[in-house]
Amino acid sequence: MTDQRKGSDAEPTTHFGFKNVPESQKAEKVAEVFHSVAAKYDLMNDVLSGGMHRLWKRFTIELSGVRTGNRVLDIAGGTGDLAAKFSKLVGPTGQVVLADINGSMLKVGRDRLLDKGVAGNIEFVQADAEKLPFPDNHFDCVTIAFGLRNVTHKEDAIRSMLRVLKPGGRLLVLEFSKPTNALMSKVYDTYSFAFMPLMGKLITNDAESYRYLAESIRMHPDQETLKSMMVEAGFDRVTYHNMTSGIVALHRGIKP
Repeated sequence: MTDQRKGSDAEPTTHFGFKNVPESQKAEKVAEVFHSVAAKYDLMNDVLSGGMHRLWKRFTIELSGVRTGNRVLDIAGGTGDLAAKFSKLVGPTGQVVLADINGSMLKVGRDRLLDKGVAGNIEFVQADAEKLPFPDNHFDCVTIAFGLRNVTHKEDAIRSMLRVLKPGGRLLVLEFSKPTNALMSKVYDTYSFAFMPLMGKLITNDAESYRYLAESIRMHPDQETLKSMMVEAGFDRVTYHNMTSGIVALHRGIKP
């Protein structure tokens, strides 16, 4: 993962897809990917998941326990799918913060939600998941959907999420994971490394960005590893739910 060194004075490296790059360069490279895909992000999500991402996100909403008056932080919130749903749940007495490190994705999300007329209780913040600019013990729920795998220092991000949660608050991490059977794993690999870049080329004229996204899925920690990371960060009652044969997993942890 991170902190791979070629020599004692070398800068630590981390993975960017299947490549090793200096840690200081990963965020910029990830930003380039999402600047490229932002305009067609929703369309590509529907095409590449067959619309399944909407079901995965719906389950995340159901498991969140968010209710009227809550304060919710959606990290890597992108085009605002989760934020729009949370906005209705928390109502006028609650607040949703849609945070994303990428300005292009944040703009698409803001414009999309304003067009839908659901942004009245939503704040848009450009923020790094590793260094969240919010007070301690501030949110009732924190979510991050399909964003953690792009973070350079995942452990730092998870600790930052713990810090901003209120005691008893929930973290939900929705992310691609490891298929639970060998046949599905082979099918999914073929799909990821052949179909995803092809559709990226056809729809956005950008095969490379979608090749990175496929590689980043492969490099992301599996279900048990991510569970252990959340426990080590300080979360209690950490569980996960596999969806679509483990292609996606939803992890949930509670701040003590």
